[in-house]
Amino acid sequence: MATARARHILVDNEEICLELKQEIEGGADFAEIARNHSSCPSGREGGDLGEFGPGMMVKEFDEVVFSGELNTVLGPVKTQFGYHLLEVTERL
Repeated sequence: MATARARHILVDNEEICLELKQEIEGGADFAEIARNHSSCPSGREGGDLGEFGPGMMVKEFDEVVFSGELNTVLGPVKTQFGYHLLEVTERL
């Protein structure tokens, strides 16, 4: 079974999500942005979600994590929790 490692930033609205994505693409540190802005407890760890397999996250999240480009800021991805920026750091 495939597994992935990813980190993410969770915010309440798409506008903020897009602003943060632009900051990261402009050179801001993903982990620092996660620590300062993510509403997910993983934000304290720079957004790191560790290693997980398909079906362990919500469907919208899984679709991006297991098909998106590695080491690229992906999103915004809307889920029941809010808007996510994702970075898949490894797929095994």
